[in-house]
Amino acid sequence: MIAEQTLLQELKQTETQARAFEKLVNTYKERLYWHIRRIVLNHDDADDVLQNTFIKVYRNIDNFKGDSKLYSWMYRIATNESLSFLKSKSKKMGIDSVELQETLLNNLESDVYFEGDKIQLKLQKAIATLPEKQKLVFNMKYFDEMKYDEISEVLETSVGGLKASYHLATKKIEAYLKEN
Repeated sequence: MIAEQTLLQELKQTETQARAFEKLVNTYKERLYWHIRRIVLNHDDADDVLQNTFIKVYRNIDNFKGDSKLYSWMYRIATNESLSFLKSKSKKMGIDSVELQETLLNNLESDVYFEGDKIQLKLQKAIATLPEKQKLVFNMKYFDEMKYDEISEVLETSVGGLKASYHLATKKIEAYLKEN
């Protein structure tokens, strides 16, 4: 927590801002990339969204009040940027969000950056069938290994609601995997 406070102070001071921002990017870029990648499912799109996320973080760091952890705040920005990106992409393609998910999943198989095997691909397809909130909760809990209180900060939802969403998500994924 002290390191985060120090980093925040450095980010808000003109003479230390550039070095501190570089440290921030190096500390969080991989975690944020994979969080974004699990939402947008495409490497190039994830890179674009990650870049937009860091631009927003840089522009808005002075508005960060410290009510939550810095990475929770950045995860919230990354999540919102990812969802906005998907909404915009489906609108540009003239398709709804379900059709977009299907397209992204089909492209995942041919994506040279996808390193998963058939089981991983099947899991991604199962996750894609979930409602948006359950998908986000599942990804954060299962892949990012975040605690419910951390997810609560990011999604601004009660811990009880998150536990219910995660439970429902795991049941739906389990059912999907048994069917397919």
